[in-house]
Amino acid sequence: MSNPVLRSALNRGVREGQSAPAGYGQQPQQQPFMTDQQLQEIYNQPTATARQTGRMTYEDVVMKTASLFGILLVGAALGWFVPALAFPAMLVGLVLGLVNAFKKDPSPALIIAYAAFQGVFLGGISSFFEAAFPGIVVQAVLATLSVFAVMLVLFRMRIIRVTGKFQKFLILAVAGYAVFALVNFAFVMFTGSGGARSVVIDLPIVGAVQLGVIIGIVAVVLAALTLVMDFQMIEDGVRAGVPEKFAWLCAFSLMVTLIWLYVEILRLLSYFRGGD
Repeated sequence: MSNPVLRSALNRGVREGQSAPAGYGQQPQQQPFMTDQQLQEIYNQPTATARQTGRMTYEDVVMKTASLFGILLVGAALGWFVPALAFPAMLVGLVLGLVNAFKKDPSPALIIAYAAFQGVFLGGISSFFEAAFPGIVVQAVLATLSVFAVMLVLFRMRIIRVTGKFQKFLILAVAGYAVFALVNFAFVMFTGSGGARSVVIDLPIVGAVQLGVIIGIVAVVLAALTLVMDFQMIEDGVRAGVPEKFAWLCAFSLMVTLIWLYVEILRLLSYFRGGD
């Protein structure tokens, strides 16, 4: 849910990439005299790739995202077998997430640490949900991957476009949901109640509907739309030629959104499986 903050960080990368001249970071050297044959050999060489020029590529983002999720899975295995670690890992992950979101330049070490602690948190809560609703974790994982694939296809086909109005709406909606989530979390912690899951409201036509189901659906939709902003951020970064280090930022943003999406789907599925 920190995409708007990360977007501003990527904008710094765009400015950095645009202001960095060719051979950035190297001391100017006197060019030796070249023969016609040497000049022809240079001319015949293939164009330098984005990786060779130190610019971010789609491959960079994919590889770093895969690495982070590999680390997350290792942490999830620990959390699955020691679910008591879920709560402290969540707190540490929250702090690391905020630090990474507001940090001026991406820090691979802090982003990797975030992935590890969030993995422990996800493994712990997944263990709790699986014990209460057998098979729900597999359903949540498949649903998360399906939503990711659908949103990627919709983005690539330009069915969903990231316009200025789209960004403003999504930023306001996500910010509103974040405030609600924090207030609800504090309410549950201090009262020990079931939070939104225990609230039932009466709606015409559909009758008695749990408020938690409605909130869960809204959260899943917001997370799915945030994926589109992540895709757009990655595309803009590659096109603008931002430095390669910002691939860590894009991978981090994707991971944050997918973790949020998975947790919301897991919670939403639990409503349909029964219980409070």
